[in-house]
Amino acid sequence: MTNEQPIDARTPMLLKIGVMGGAGGAIAESYLQRAQVLGEAIADANCIVVTGACPGLPLAAARGAASRGGMVIGISPALSLDEHAYHYGSPTLAHDVLVFTGSGLMGREVVNIRTSDMVVIVGGSSGTLGELAIAYDEGKLIGVLTGTGGFSDMVKTILETCNKETGARVLYHDEPRQLIQDLLEVYQAEHFRHPSIFCRGNDEEPIFSDVPAKRDLVCGMIVPPRKAAARRKRCDGEFVFCSLSCAEKFDEQPTRYLESQAYDL
Repeated sequence: MTNEQPIDARTPMLLKIGVMGGAGGAIAESYLQRAQVLGEAIADANCIVVTGACPGLPLAAARGAASRGGMVIGISPALSLDEHAYHYGSPTLAHDVLVFTGSGLMGREVVNIRTSDMVVIVGGSSGTLGELAIAYDEGKLIGVLTGTGGFSDMVKTILETCNKETGARVLYHDEPRQLIQDLLEVYQAEHFRHPSIFCRGNDEEPIFSDVPAKRDLVCGMIVPPRKAAARRKRCDGEFVFCSLSCAEKFDEQPTRYLESQAYDL
């Protein structure tokens, strides 16, 4: 007997929404309340909240998500729980998982962004500006909760001044629940297969290159160029798959599917 479930029977991977914002100084109660509603909206949408495991607006979002039974992941600057709580004076109880990077306050920003499928900016100052810059340069889907202090109402001007095309998409709204709804609609409709190609260097090809349409060896579906969910390289060949499920079935029995291809030829 085995407790392992078939791949298709497992719960789909939940989307992770990073909440980056002001963590220090005096924060207006109205801003904290809106950040909490933001966290509630993320949990209600069955998504995971990712924060820098810090106080302030991200903590308010974490508490909002926790109050609705949502999962919260904190990316800590510390090496350990002791350092997190005592050296950095950072919260723990609103988080289900703390990831200890040991990278310091600035160094863990890249992990914050790359862990998140999309990012929401709430208020913030120089630290949050750094996270915005990373997310924008890496082509992320970004939401800005406007009217929450800090530089939240300056983001559009800042990005227009940059005048740089990275593939990022930025949405703005002053209502937390509507912002999350808009982000999910865009992500599910068009952005979910968008590769963050600009962080990989100009000498590397994108994750999914412009190759001709190919047949998924597992299900037989014809996968159009740049529409593959996954790619594998075996025996000097490149194979694409319509879904992560098909790719993992191939991983379990590659010989079977490669032999099937040879038979078809």
